[in-house]
Amino acid sequence: MKTKVLVTGGLGYIGSHTVVALLRANYEPVIIDNLDNSRIGILQQIEKITGVSPEFHYIDLCNEAQLADLITNDESIHNIIHFAAHKAVGESVAEPLKYYRNNFNSLFSILKAFEGKKMNLVFSSSCTVYGQPDELPVSEVAQVKKAESPYGNTKQVAEEILQDVATADKLKNIISLRYFNPVGAHESALIGELPSGVPQNLVPFVTQSAAGKRGPITVFGNDYDTPDGSCIRDYIHVVDLAEAHIAALQLLEKGNAEGNYDVFNVGTGNGYSVLELINAFETTTGVKLNYQIGPRRAGDIVKVWGDVTKSREKLGWQARLGIEEMMRSAWAWEQYLQTNQIN
Repeated sequence: MKTKVLVTGGLGYIGSHTVVALLRANYEPVIIDNLDNSRIGILQQIEKITGVSPEFHYIDLCNEAQLADLITNDESIHNIIHFAAHKAVGESVAEPLKYYRNNFNSLFSILKAFEGKKMNLVFSSSCTVYGQPDELPVSEVAQVKKAESPYGNTKQVAEEILQDVATADKLKNIISLRYFNPVGAHESALIGELPSGVPQNLVPFVTQSAAGKRGPITVFGNDYDTPDGSCIRDYIHVVDLAEAHIAALQLLEKGNAEGNYDVFNVGTGNGYSVLELINAFETTTGVKLNYQIGPRRAGDIVKVWGDVTKSREKLGWQARLGIEEMMRSAWAWEQYLQTNQIN
């Protein structure tokens, strides 16, 4: 029998790509999603890519009883990849209670459902836990600083909770993956980033602006201490990011030797500024973008990119796809959406 993997938020951007990667790796994903920032039509898109329609449950993780019923009724589930969370930095600054309620309660529901049971958990964390690092590239041993946003704080505190749980309960093996900035889309152009409303992330706004769905792109600040004045990030192709979850899960299945808990950076190890990313999109696609410089945005880090040595050496994983593939695939996905409706 194939090993089941519970994927929370499995119809979201990173979740759907990871479901595809799980199917390719001969796992059996079980998706739960409340469709708050995703669409049920992605289930059909996954089937188009893989030929498999994964098991799906409409569950809000903040409803502890719903998840508990699922786990009670299927005792074969002990592998979890937890994506489900609100994730927009700017929105979290404006609506902190929304983020604290959802991101913590969803995690508590999982931990409660697996009390007294074996659990291998891959947690979706973030490079925001580093704040503005003192040294770049930033490694996993760097000091975790006070978060710049409520979103970042939910990731910091969640990591502390998970480390405490893993220390107290040897039935729990947990890895937190500290993502840098996921972009791009599946090479089939059948799944990609599909935000509800106005995109909070840069690349989907870029592609929607290029397609005429949005107005000019705003670059939030050009007076930072960077070569061109715009913020610098480590962008990672979402397909590479999905593969990192498979590597993390396989390490957990073998038995994680680091006190049942470990953290890994997931990025390319390279930093690109916002203006460099815009230029890469124009160069790769041949599409000219309309952009303007705006004021700095609350909660933004000036520059961050990761040291990914540990992921390469211990997970046996490293990013394969560069900025050109990221921009090309994101644009192919946007073009697909111009002629195809996903409900």
